[in-house]
Amino acid sequence: MIAEVIVDISTSEIDRIFDYSIPEGMTLFAGDRVKVPFGRQKTEGFIVRIKENTDCSHELKPILSKLDDFTAVLPEMISLMWEMKEKNNLRLVDLLRLFVPAMMRGGRVREVKRHFVTLAEGVSEESALSLLKPNAVNQRAIVAEVGQSGEWAAILGEKYGFSAISALAEKGLVCVKDVTRRRVPHLKPVPDKKVELTAEQKKAVETIMRGEKSENLLFGVTGSGKTEIYLACIEEVVTQGKTAIMLVPEISLTPQMMGRFRARFGDKVAVLHSGLSDGERYDEWLRLLRGEAIIAVGARSAVFAPLKNVGIIIIDEEHDGSYISENNPRYVTHEVASFRRAYNDAKLVLGSATPSLETYQRAIGGEIGLIPLKSRVHNTKMPKVEIVDMCAEIRSGNNSILSSRLEEELGRALERKEQSMIFLNRRGFASFMICRKCGKVMKCDDCDVSLTWHKEDNLLKCHYCGKPYPVPEKCPACGESDMRLGRVGTEKVAEILKNKFTGVRILRMDRDTTRKKGSFDEILSAFRMGEADVLVGTQMIVKGHDFPNVTLVGILDADMSLYYEDYHSAERTFQLVTQMSGRAGRADKEGLVILQTYSPRHYVFAFARDNDYPAFYGKEINIREVTAFPPFTKIVRVLVVSENEERAFELTKSMLYKVREYQKESPKDFVAVSGMKSPVKRIEGKFRYQILMRLTRKNEDQTLKKIYEIVNAEDKKGAMVFVEINPQNMN
Repeated sequence: MIAEVIVDISTSEIDRIFDYSIPEGMTLFAGDRVKVPFGRQKTEGFIVRIKENTDCSHELKPILSKLDDFTAVLPEMISLMWEMKEKNNLRLVDLLRLFVPAMMRGGRVREVKRHFVTLAEGVSEESALSLLKPNAVNQRAIVAEVGQSGEWAAILGEKYGFSAISALAEKGLVCVKDVTRRRVPHLKPVPDKKVELTAEQKKAVETIMRGEKSENLLFGVTGSGKTEIYLACIEEVVTQGKTAIMLVPEISLTPQMMGRFRARFGDKVAVLHSGLSDGERYDEWLRLLRGEAIIAVGARSAVFAPLKNVGIIIIDEEHDGSYISENNPRYVTHEVASFRRAYNDAKLVLGSATPSLETYQRAIGGEIGLIPLKSRVHNTKMPKVEIVDMCAEIRSGNNSILSSRLEEELGRALERKEQSMIFLNRRGFASFMICRKCGKVMKCDDCDVSLTWHKEDNLLKCHYCGKPYPVPEKCPACGESDMRLGRVGTEKVAEILKNKFTGVRILRMDRDTTRKKGSFDEILSAFRMGEADVLVGTQMIVKGHDFPNVTLVGILDADMSLYYEDYHSAERTFQLVTQMSGRAGRADKEGLVILQTYSPRHYVFAFARDNDYPAFYGKEINIREVTAFPPFTKIVRVLVVSENEERAFELTKSMLYKVREYQKESPKDFVAVSGMKSPVKRIEGKFRYQILMRLTRKNEDQTLKKIYEIVNAEDKKGAMVFVEINPQNMN
């Protein structure tokens, strides 16, 4: 028999199938990881197909060994690999690596086996004790502690000595076995508040599970009880003997969601996200593969959970940009979920109060189902949104980042012992440092971006590569010591609040405060338990959190995402404002949102104030159609990255020439083509050039295939080339 193998080496030249012979007596399947000879070395590989014959004329090398005692890649995932290869022009090995825990490759993580002590078969605690002398104190204590359920040898040995365990084993009273010790992610228990669904929620569950559409948009206002609908649907799927995948956009939401799922479904749930240790991630993945867990909860990568017979896939906050991978391999979670839905004949639910324009267009066009949830549970009122003109604040003499109105309401919330949340999507103390004399801005040596000052560490840090720099006493360009700080970040906001409100308890949640494992859960749990009055944070605090005592939300610098050179900017701003507003007044207390902006008359803020998504959609989709942007066209970005700027430039120039030649042949398939430096022209010492194209939807598949051919035909030595479809970040 012959095995088709993809060797685990990520280069385009090697990314193809190699045939190997299967030694007699070795049983292998498609999806197995194997050790194979490759050139003069031995390397790992993935079997993607077993066949009887080969077309190779030379003698085949034999597979050396199977690496695992299980098949690591499901047949479904091999089919998915070919689909993603075709659709996204990705390397096969990069796709296969998505399907297994990273540290599993190279044997860097494996199951932990530990000695476990139980009473020997046919031996009871009473009979064992009757055979032991009264002065065998440690042995008698071990028998009593092992009892009916057993205990780890390491724990018993530390208490009573390992010689006592050995003596009991020699007497045939206990049995010592090798047992897998599972590394369990720490989760704070959440009581299972199983509630009676409202009529609207029941109708939603019925439509999802038995409606004519297998894919539905659950379009519910913030606080409308979407999570209870998810739980009810998964409960039904599990009773049918099927499995489920539940995706959330942020790691910070995973502990909260996981707690609720564990309370409802117990150990049937496994969690998958990048915040786990390597051992925890491997053990949770293996439980899913072996069927010990049947519900996967996690961020984007959990869409590849190794589950068979999937009955439902849920993507919560489906509009969120984190569902699109911007690193190699680049993929769209929705597309992967759609493939898995079709493969398993499953249900796919996209949930959001502010769906992406593309998803909402598909829903109102009838391509997928639309399930509206128009009211909050218990008929709780939506929060009142007040728009504050920050230009007027400055004219009145207030130069603080906090408006007088927000200050006033913060004081009232503190008096009432109610909680507040302050959102600013910029971390650090100051977003840049500039010399007043010569105008030099402190920048990263490796990235074309300004450095942010972090007061707590007294360091300037690059938010692209993470490199820290000491704070200069003098300008490195002119020698003057007149350095000025730029825009305020979350660290500065927390300090301002402490200075303005005596005794206020503040928690901060951004990338700087959540580096330590478990810090997401610690901060959110502390705030939920009332250990702080104000939570200041970046985008991490926007989505999905439910804090009953939060009555005030302040949105600072709401214009920040509005004027990016990106066609998504208005949509993202509306989503951020609406989602953040939804954190206020979720229980029996009325909520208030203070939205601070320098553009108070902008249509985005007017629609967000009124919580009117359909009106916003109508306005924005019209602008997109008139200007020929997605979903009416498709944007393709070819990004070239190299340590050698000339190499990046020449490669971009060569591909741009070929694309323009093709554009001349098929002018109706293109709206625009241009080549340029990337807006951030250097990251981590690598220069970045790009080709941007807008394709009409008429022959987009054929045009995209031609673009892939042009890219693949180039000699990419000394450079990396990525193709992105409708990229979320144009920088």
